[in-house]
Amino acid sequence: MRADVPTMLMMIIACSMVMALALALVGWRQRSEGMGCWATALVLHSLAYVLLGQRGILSDVLTIVLANVLLGATFSALLAALYQFRSLPWPWFQMAWPVVMLAFVFMFLLDDYLARVIVGCTVYVAQIGQLFWALRAPRDPLPGRGALLIVFGMGLQAVMLAGRIIGAHAGALQPTTLLEAGTLQTVTFVCALVTVLSASLGFIFMTKDRLNASNLRMASTDPLTGVANRRALIDALERDLAHAQRAHEPLAVMMVDVDHFKKVNDVHGHLAGDHVLQHVVALLHERLRSQDLVGRFGGEEFLLLLPQTDSAGAQELAQALCERIAQSECVWEGKSIPVTVSIGMFAGRIGPNDRWDMVVDAADHAMYQAKQGGRNRVEAVAECHTLVSRSGLRDNGDSLWPSRL
Repeated sequence: MRADVPTMLMMIIACSMVMALALALVGWRQRSEGMGCWATALVLHSLAYVLLGQRGILSDVLTIVLANVLLGATFSALLAALYQFRSLPWPWFQMAWPVVMLAFVFMFLLDDYLARVIVGCTVYVAQIGQLFWALRAPRDPLPGRGALLIVFGMGLQAVMLAGRIIGAHAGALQPTTLLEAGTLQTVTFVCALVTVLSASLGFIFMTKDRLNASNLRMASTDPLTGVANRRALIDALERDLAHAQRAHEPLAVMMVDVDHFKKVNDVHGHLAGDHVLQHVVALLHERLRSQDLVGRFGGEEFLLLLPQTDSAGAQELAQALCERIAQSECVWEGKSIPVTVSIGMFAGRIGPNDRWDMVVDAADHAMYQAKQGGRNRVEAVAECHTLVSRSGLRDNGDSLWPSRL
């Protein structure tokens, strides 16, 4: 199969420019995620192929040396985009050496076609290897459909380049004009076109997936403390309660309320109050298992969800948390703020008619008992179905109780 080479060159140029425009529009006036660098790479790619298409019309310095330098700069800009996507500083040396090497070596290889193929393809394959390394960095790997599309596109390009290197060593490549139609030229340009489309779409998908993940975190996380918000807690409660009912397993729920929190805000200010909440959350996380969940239920109240936890284990944990918080030192602007909590707890088997709001109401009632008993203590209840009428709960989960001060 032999396609018309000038037509394929025009397709690659047009495709690169359209994708560059699309990336520029997507990233316009938004937080930079490397889209500007990726769009720049596509523009450089287009310019390189414009020069390649002028072989025999413009000088060899432009159509050979500068064109290959631009191709090397394309891969360097792609590498910069991936590093910027990770919010890491650009790897200047890794970006610069291929461009400098191509410019220097190709000036001396203008009359040696096979040597240019070997050197150029080897450098490009090394640059693709750098892109693969950036995608799989152990510190923060980039899984997902976007990364896979980039790997596919760049992997295809690497295979094609490796094939040209092998062909040059084996003598299968003969010096020819770039614009001469042939099977090898067709395969080369088809791979280039697929790489542009696949890798660019992959980068767009990576950005979209990150945005979706960020929106999900914002929708389910309390911005001050970083723990689950009320909606996420209710979703987890419904899930774990249903599982506990099916598996006949115990479940524990704790309502943790910071004592005299209004006084902290009045005496030390609301920023100090925020610091106290963050301090309490950090201490709660120290004693929780990976399957446990802590969330901010409202104001200074936190809810702990403990699957597969019986009353004895929950009582021991609650007492340890109460003592740990009371003994800790919470320092704000050089001053120590005394912090204690009152914990209300429900733990035990879940009945077939029990609902999440009934369980939370039971723990909430126990927490009130702890406050009435002098604060800085733990109270527990073993049943929840008789308490729901006291609170007038609503099942929509938007607003359950006002915060207690």
